[in-house]
Amino acid sequence: MLQQLILCFTGFCAGIIVAGGVSGLMIGLSIIPRYAGITHTADYIFLYEDMSLLGTISGTVVLLFNIPLPIGSWFLILCGIFFGIFLGGWILALAEIAKVFPVFIRRLKLTEGLSLVILFIAAGKTLGSLLYYAKGWM
Repeated sequence: MLQQLILCFTGFCAGIIVAGGVSGLMIGLSIIPRYAGITHTADYIFLYEDMSLLGTISGTVVLLFNIPLPIGSWFLILCGIFFGIFLGGWILALAEIAKVFPVFIRRLKLTEGLSLVILFIAAGKTLGSLLYYAKGWM
């Protein structure tokens, strides 16, 4: 029993650290201030930051303790749409800020085969996602 409590506490602390890191990265990359500027709602920026931190912490708690949420398929579809918008915002912000591919290509002196590199990255992400859900690693 004590071992399970220690394991639970360690997992919870690790999840909180990751949630704080994700929120810090979102703020550091200016994702939240950029969204507030685009929507002309800069007065609520602290609310946005608090809600993003609360969302990452509550997501950690739900996944760590395997809390069932009987919310229905319509809510799942709505969440999928919002998660897709959120992930798209992350991808655009990281692509804009980091400029990873040009630096990567310049460092490797890659002049030919760039389309194959992008194809294999996409195939790897797809295969990884399929294995993740097919094997039930969730």
